[in-house]
Amino acid sequence: MGSIPTESSTEKSEIPVVIKYTKLFINGHFTDSLSGKTFETIDPRSGEAIAKIAEGDKEDVDLAVKAAREAFDHGRWPRMSGYERGRIMMKFADLIEENIEELATLDSIDAGKLLSLGKALDIPAAARHLRYYAGAADKIHGETLKMGGEYQAYTLKEPIGVVGHIIPWNYPTTMFFFKVSPALAAGCTMVVKPAEQTPLSALFYAHLAKQAGIPDGVLNVVTGFGPTAGAALCSHMDVDKVSFTGSTEVGRLVMEAAAKSNLKHVSLELGGKSPVIVFDDADVEMAASLVQLATFLNKALFLLPTTHFLPLKERFV
Repeated sequence: MGSIPTESSTEKSEIPVVIKYTKLFINGHFTDSLSGKTFETIDPRSGEAIAKIAEGDKEDVDLAVKAAREAFDHGRWPRMSGYERGRIMMKFADLIEENIEELATLDSIDAGKLLSLGKALDIPAAARHLRYYAGAADKIHGETLKMGGEYQAYTLKEPIGVVGHIIPWNYPTTMFFFKVSPALAAGCTMVVKPAEQTPLSALFYAHLAKQAGIPDGVLNVVTGFGPTAGAALCSHMDVDKVSFTGSTEVGRLVMEAAAKSNLKHVSLELGGKSPVIVFDDADVEMAASLVQLATFLNKALFLLPTTHFLPLKERFV
């Protein structure tokens, strides 16, 4: 049981939170880690433990990848029509919208995000993102190419296979669906490793995915730490692609592990800080307000915070 405050200029009220899902989600079922180990997820507001979470490592990743591989090679998900995948993804989005309050609360106590921001933006936007790719699922087409003489040529787009997603802690819900939504639409199966700081909402989404009708093995969630679970996912010989969002330093390790294993495909979203340039003809008050917003939005815990600015207008300084 945990609780979070709602924002108010004069008072705070506590909302009780029941933590329902703390185990690994593998092949459609919540399960303890093989080692039996757990770790605490911490409320960043107070430093207090919220819940004990199953700590997955290499052996658990192996089980999750095996389930994803079986679901891809022999399961229904990559073989059903894009329309049918999209229909199930739409149901998934419906379930997210039905649970906005609880999901926003989980991200608030786990990541320190504003409850109001989660309810108004993060969770509804995740449902919209999922709906976008649900609508795209039956529109993944190849091309027929014009060739000379007796030759014909065409392209065919196919799901890449088993995908590993490693998600950061600053936007737990947003980044989950940035990675999972297009992979689901394409017909891939996957193993998601959320940040160890923010595992709660990812486990809840795994539960909702099963409720929506996503077949067992398609979406697996292994909670744990980067040097163990994350490294095992990146170096796994049966993972066809890995997607990582985080630091440039760790991104290099991800790419190295991918290259040293099976030369799997890699998508990296790393670092990303930039200056703001204020020109001579800028409105000073507006520029100052926007610089402040760009710097401190989400407590500056995002990829594009303004860490310095280049004023071309002397009175801005």
